[in-house]
Amino acid sequence: MSYHVSEHSERIPMETRTAISTRYKTITKAVNREFWNSTSETTHSFYVGSYGRGTAIDTSDIDILLELPKSEYERYDIYKGNGQSRLLQAVKNAIQVSYPRTDVRADGQVVKVSFTDEMKFEVLPAFASNNWYGNTTYQYPDSNMGGNWRSTNPKAEQDAMRSKNDSTYGLLFDTCKHMRYIRDRFYSSYHLSGIVIDSFVYATIGSWSWAQPSSTSSALPGEYEKHLYNAFINTYRYMTTISAPGSNQLVDLSNSKDCLEKVLYKMTQ
Repeated sequence: MSYHVSEHSERIPMETRTAISTRYKTITKAVNREFWNSTSETTHSFYVGSYGRGTAIDTSDIDILLELPKSEYERYDIYKGNGQSRLLQAVKNAIQVSYPRTDVRADGQVVKVSFTDEMKFEVLPAFASNNWYGNTTYQYPDSNMGGNWRSTNPKAEQDAMRSKNDSTYGLLFDTCKHMRYIRDRFYSSYHLSGIVIDSFVYATIGSWSWAQPSSTSSALPGEYEKHLYNAFINTYRYMTTISAPGSNQLVDLSNSKDCLEKVLYKMTQ
């Protein structure tokens, strides 16, 4: 059996997408009601993580960024004793109103919502700000180590991924999804984050792409997968970080390298 990347594989079923959309709107509305005095199901909110980057499969967690008013940042920033944790608890409580029988808990940087059908949402409360280049970045709470604020630029990552996927005629997304499938099916006891997968494929895909319509490929079966595996062996095996697409934020490779190597090797078979 071949474990090579295939075109248009690992699609999320429409039934699952509908459930995701319904829950996304309910969570967004709950937080908007509490922090914005609004009942909108869509404003101040967007998908991030694998689902936002277009590389999720049906086993992926659903990540949401929920923008809060700047006044809330000022309110929780002045707390002595981990205001970040208090903010996460406030968001948790807002969501719990709409899902009183669901497992909702604050965990480090996000609020996790775990449904009985095993679908999981991770909600990231954040505050928008503009950097020196006029781009919108987001500050979010980290309740670890006494509490602090971190920064992320998910829209830059999403734009970069979509642009590269277009230029590779879908090969980027197909590869990232396939690697998640291999990870979840064969190496679920190991750690390999979605952002590591996406960053690695984005950095190493080079000029590879699916053949354009009405043309044929000159590459031998498995040649592309060997290219990815060799890129890891020759370069990334020795690195501790990798740059995220678009945002260029450093992503830790340390805990993901063992599984990444296993997944890439499996794909060469």
